[in-house]
Amino acid sequence: MRSLGLAGAWVLEPTVFPDERGTFHEWYRADELCEAVGHELSLAQASCSTSRRGVLRGVHFADVPPGQAKYLTCVTGAVLDVVVDVRVGSPTFGRWESVRLDGSTRRALFLAEGLGHAFMALTDDATMVYLCSTGHAPEREQAVHPLDPDLSIDWPMDIPPKLSARDAGAPSLAEAHQSGMLPQYADCVGRSVASG
Repeated sequence: MRSLGLAGAWVLEPTVFPDERGTFHEWYRADELCEAVGHELSLAQASCSTSRRGVLRGVHFADVPPGQAKYLTCVTGAVLDVVVDVRVGSPTFGRWESVRLDGSTRRALFLAEGLGHAFMALTDDATMVYLCSTGHAPEREQAVHPLDPDLSIDWPMDIPPKLSARDAGAPSLAEAHQSGMLPQYADCVGRSVASG
């Protein structure tokens, strides 16, 4: 695993073993993740989403506490996956990193509690699977607008984005900060260490 430029965001580039039958790879190993990030990922939920080309989901994050750490991969198709640091007080607050996840490279991504997550489907068959540290709780889930000009996320310009009504109505990062809905960096770092 290698760290991205945002604390708490890691990418796994697995070894894929192909043969005449297909391929095999390990997309999640608890011991390797723990060694890289310094604590275990407590699993409470596994989820799967499918998206057509141009669907843009996010920027989503959960209230801290309890927050929600995620380990995810794209098993079919391709997405541009984006991690946004929405943690107030973080040295990288407001910055983002992107990683292409697809069914060929089999990359996986780990996001610590408090990081925002978004992706755009690059193909009509983009299928994402997630392992989550806490279960789905709509009352604790928040969003920042993925097309916020202050974030300036470099989404593919040749694909018209398709947003849900919730994401289209999400506040900008500045509005979310002003309203007090963003997690505090110190709470997120403490949460990650405590969950291990």
